[in-house]
Parts: sequence; structure tokens; C-alpha cells
Amino acid sequence: MMTSKQRSYLKGLAMKTDPVLQIGKSSLTPEITEAVREALDARELIKIHILKNCVDDGNAMAAMLAERTRSEVVQVIGRMIVLYKPAKEEKDRKIVLP
Repeated sequence: MMTSKQRSYLKGLAMKTDPVLQIGKSSLTPEITEAVREALDARELIKIHILKNCVDDGNAMAAMLAERTRSEVVQVIGRMIVLYKPAKEEKDRKIVLP
């Protein structure tokens, strides 16, 4: 579980990054879930944009993605989800939490 200090640090990092994925009207397909997993493995912190044609709730989708990818929801703002998952190996971690 993240502390509020760690969460706020990650929010700051996320502000400077562009969304790596978009979720459209087909919502959370297995392909999207797999793409999110791969992006998290590569980057640790990712931003996902929910397109206007997707009718699902952002918070529910963020929670479901976090559960399926074993990551943590940093924040959900409007149609933007930020997820974080540290690398398995300590030496591979790009982000060091305070």
C-alpha cells in the first residue's frame, strides 16, 4: 500500500508523461489488459486515456485494471487513469519512492 507522500510523488511524475494507451468503446478487453501489463513492466508508471466513446466509469475501470495487472491506482482524474507497479527486481526499478 502506498503512503500519501508516495502517491503525491507519483502524481508529480505522471504530470510530465503522456498517455501510453487509450481505452475506447470496446472498454476493457483482454488485449487492453495485456497492453497495460506490458506497459507497466516496461515503465512502472503509466497514464491511460479513456476516450469519450467509452461509457464505463473511470474509477471502476482503474480498479479493475489494477486488480488484473497487480498494480496500484495512483489517481483517476476525469478521463485519465494513472497506474503504478514497481519492477519485480529491485535493480530494475526506475522509480524510487520517497
